[in-house]
Amino acid sequence: MKQIGLLYFRDIKNIVSNWVATIIILGLVFLPSLYAWFNIKASWDPYSQTGGLTVAVTNNDKGTILRGTPINIGNEVIASLKENHKIGWTFVNEQEAMRGVLHGDYYASIVIPADFSAKIGTVLTDNPQKAELVYSVNEKINAIAPKITAKGASGIVDEISRNFIKTANGTIFRIFNEIGLELEVQRPMIEKMRNLIFKMEAMFPTINQTVNIALEDINKANGIVRKAQTNLPIVAELTQDGMDVTQKFKKLLDRTTEALDALSPTIKQDLFLLQQTAMAMEQLTDILQDTKIEPAVVKAALNQASRRLSTGIAVTEHIIALFDRLNNLAGGNRLSIFTGKLKQIRNHLQQQLATVNTITSAIDQGEKPAAQLINHLDQLSRKTSVILDDILQRYDNEIQSRILQAVENTKKATQRAYAVLVEANKSIPDVQRLLHDAAQGLTIGNQELSAIQKNLPAIEARIKGLADWIRTMEKEGTLDQLINLLINNTKKTSEFFAEPVVLKENKLFPIPNYGSAMSPFFTTLSLWVGALLLVSLLTVEVHHHDANYKSYQIYFGRYLTFMTLAVLQSLMVTLGDIFLLGTYVVDKLWFVLFGMLLSSVFMLIVYTLVSVFGNVGKAMAIVLLVLQLAGSGGTFPIQVTPPFFQAIHPYLPFTYAISMMREAVGGILWDIIGKDLLMMAVYVAIALVIGVALKDFLNRSSARFVEKAKESKLIH
Repeated sequence: MKQIGLLYFRDIKNIVSNWVATIIILGLVFLPSLYAWFNIKASWDPYSQTGGLTVAVTNNDKGTILRGTPINIGNEVIASLKENHKIGWTFVNEQEAMRGVLHGDYYASIVIPADFSAKIGTVLTDNPQKAELVYSVNEKINAIAPKITAKGASGIVDEISRNFIKTANGTIFRIFNEIGLELEVQRPMIEKMRNLIFKMEAMFPTINQTVNIALEDINKANGIVRKAQTNLPIVAELTQDGMDVTQKFKKLLDRTTEALDALSPTIKQDLFLLQQTAMAMEQLTDILQDTKIEPAVVKAALNQASRRLSTGIAVTEHIIALFDRLNNLAGGNRLSIFTGKLKQIRNHLQQQLATVNTITSAIDQGEKPAAQLINHLDQLSRKTSVILDDILQRYDNEIQSRILQAVENTKKATQRAYAVLVEANKSIPDVQRLLHDAAQGLTIGNQELSAIQKNLPAIEARIKGLADWIRTMEKEGTLDQLINLLINNTKKTSEFFAEPVVLKENKLFPIPNYGSAMSPFFTTLSLWVGALLLVSLLTVEVHHHDANYKSYQIYFGRYLTFMTLAVLQSLMVTLGDIFLLGTYVVDKLWFVLFGMLLSSVFMLIVYTLVSVFGNVGKAMAIVLLVLQLAGSGGTFPIQVTPPFFQAIHPYLPFTYAISMMREAVGGILWDIIGKDLLMMAVYVAIALVIGVALKDFLNRSSARFVEKAKESKLIH
């Protein structure tokens, strides 16, 4: 130990006493910091500067007339983009846009075709067509810019879709709301008619009994006639009220039919949107299986898939609820088979959403998504597409006709009720006349009472038929349920279906800028580069022969010198990151301490390679650096790199060094630090075994080789 200490302190003395050596050493201590600082600052916050990425936009949309209202969605898109400064939107004609993209003046171009609004307006026809935006991109200008501009283009499509759904649904819900409000106003009269009809039905046994008793006992006929005359005006009033309310109810049903006619294309459009979601999931599996795609694209595709699936689930739930209510209103379970298929679609979409979230979590944790998950997602997407294809093929000829048939059956029942009331109303004057004649004298008593007894069953049957119809309607759905279905806040409801799910982001370890997030990688890299600089300019051997140093004494003594300089390098880098650049670091003290530890370990590895293998060791350290740049997962997730780098990833020092520095930057989990420290200890042990056990042997074995190389006057 004494010899090791003497050697170390002699090196320190030589550095301090020689001003040239001092300047060189200070330069070596400072140089790695420049490497880290310039790289961190250059990548500080690139995604906040995307406004400089110019994208040409051309609007050729000629607009259209939709139900008497002129619309031009292209103009709305342009107005929205002028308020969006995330990308440098530039508004030019189509020729200038294409010329600029070809020559690199613009990174991409978006052309809104002349029939853009017209195609969107076809949603209200029997042959809806999808509108298109023509997106052109020059991918040779830059590797990342096309990904950012593509995200901007997809954002335009998403915004148009949300606004379209919001507007279309708002119109339909407004019609429903008007019908529901009118029903709400007429509720007292409808309830009165219902109660009076039931009261009439209950009174007819009494009337019949009265007539029968009159036939048995003519002496009681006068009292019975008076009682009948007292009750008959109520019957007449109820019948007239029933006719009025039935006519109004028929008009309401006619308006309901109009609302359903307006709703049907929207239901079909929602089914098309679900079909697009299923197709998008099939495309997602292709992206997940393609290892060449950038991770940012994969993550963006997963996030977009999650949003689409959440929207699809909400839309499916809405259609299922609507079909269930129509079933209850019309009876017969005419739509049950399609409700079942929609529930299958909903279940498939929920499973796909859970699978996408699982894949996203795996990628966020640096893992590669299992092929089983991707295959499962693909199978669910294909099953969903098959069911949707079947529903869409049957929609016009079967589903829509069943919906309209249900309402038509209700209208026919209302018409029958009205006919019953008309007939009843026609019969009431006859009853009144009969009762009046009976009151004039009992001379016609038996004959007149027989006539009354003959006519009453027909009236009773008609009233009973109307009462039974009301009971049937109430079993299939109460008036309150119908009104609640139709009355709603049209603005809030349309806004909900335009965007039923909002992503609530929960950042567990938030880092405010990209430069701070990259500081663990660049700091670690600069420490290794610093070690290479030291072994390149400073010798690892002792050239003094006045002391008889053993091999291990030279190894440890000179390493202490290199370690001291490496620690100074780490202090310069880490403290500069924090206080000069203002890098975000949660645990600043540990960030500095971890840097000192890593610098010592890196120095030991590089020093050992050069001490044992000479110049070959320098080449080995450089090769190891190159492998670690790609295989450590410092820039891209290791799961998106080729299989070779994924295979060597667990064995590289950078893997665990970057992990330690990331913990200090974002917030420490000590179980992760414990694993990283254990691996650092393994690398130290390996380096010491090589340095202590093999140094003397390899130095003597390669002495002849080194001397021969020096004879070339080119290699030292």
